[in-house]
Amino acid sequence: MNFLRKTLPVLLVGAALGVMLSVGGTVLAEKDRASSSLPLEDLKAFSEVFGQIKASYVEEVSDHDLLENAIKGMLSGLDPHSTYLDKKAFKDLREGTRGEFGGLGIEVGMEDGFVKVITPIDDTPAFKAGVEAGDVVIRLDEKPVKGMTLSDAVKIMRGKPGTDIVLTIIRDGEPKPLKISITRDVIKVVSVKHRMLEPGYGYVRIASFQTRTGANLNEALSQLKKESENNELKGLVLDLRNNPGGLLNASAAVSDAFLNSGLIVYTEGRIEQSKISFKATPGDVLQGAPIVVLINGGSASASEIVAGALQDHRRAVIMGQQSFGKGSVQTILENNKGGAIKLTTARYFTPSGRSIQAEGITPDVVLSKVKLEKLDDDFISIKEKDLTKHLENPDGEEKEAKKVDRPISDDYPLNEALNLLKGINILKK
Repeated sequence: MNFLRKTLPVLLVGAALGVMLSVGGTVLAEKDRASSSLPLEDLKAFSEVFGQIKASYVEEVSDHDLLENAIKGMLSGLDPHSTYLDKKAFKDLREGTRGEFGGLGIEVGMEDGFVKVITPIDDTPAFKAGVEAGDVVIRLDEKPVKGMTLSDAVKIMRGKPGTDIVLTIIRDGEPKPLKISITRDVIKVVSVKHRMLEPGYGYVRIASFQTRTGANLNEALSQLKKESENNELKGLVLDLRNNPGGLLNASAAVSDAFLNSGLIVYTEGRIEQSKISFKATPGDVLQGAPIVVLINGGSASASEIVAGALQDHRRAVIMGQQSFGKGSVQTILENNKGGAIKLTTARYFTPSGRSIQAEGITPDVVLSKVKLEKLDDDFISIKEKDLTKHLENPDGEEKEAKKVDRPISDDYPLNEALNLLKGINILKK
């Protein structure tokens, strides 16, 4: 296959090529082919096998299919993120970078021959149907996943909006496989959402890193400031939970928004062109206001870059659970038939030189998976004034404690993040 010396005009990092966008890469130049000789004996063996299949396989197979399958095999044997993209798969990936595509709304990878869910995307059919990060898909409708390539599995999961597919999954803690029916839809990923948690305390949720994520973040922060006293935020919760990654450039832009200087991320590979670094530019949009970043096992790659950069620069407190641990960078190389290969070409490192590959980001504050619930309204707690012969208040008549009308959320990590921001501000006074 004659590959064009051409790449996507963006840098991509993500968990794995899935029903959404996944990984991407750096500019890659072809190696000097003259510096290495062809493995003639291996090529001879390949030719012999090719001829044997052509002559003896139970059904006739075209040269095109055999060669394309050979290419798929070469890539799938390297690592979980290198793969062959036919014309349709390549088109789907490019649509994913724009934040709109068809399918289920899950980010997936391969593990031990099965499809593993990295994370369901916010407000998508898979998310609403109850698919969870860490689920292992063993069947797609009635087709066993074992033996499929990741691209083949993705093709089956994609389909016409309105059509159904049944995922048979294995989930930790469940005694037997679960069957989840999902109706396909056009997936429109809203990269950035925002709202006020309490006066002065903002919340920004980044679901994935797309072309305009950096700009959308700045717009969200500007709006939150307008809603705050003196046009300033006292603190921010940056929610990167279940964020599978996306564009490396976008993750650098998000990190840069909160940093005044220093390294954000750098990549290293075997060739010079795979070595890239991003540095922060002057200007912290929050002017030093405290930040808590929420992560979990579904936070991968580009979201880990942001968490790692802010953690290394001590600009934010990282809270939650260990992140996914996707620390490699892929390059998209187009071919002359409209398809492409996605090839792992580098590893990325946090500012302090940490590789999070297969390790992930360790939170500064680790939270367990718990659910916060409100006590029943008829529950009455006993206070000092209810005790017999309690001492009277020396200042005079006892007064009822003022009730604070504050809605409680069942999002335990978010509540803890807000409490931490308040505590930081108390200590600063």
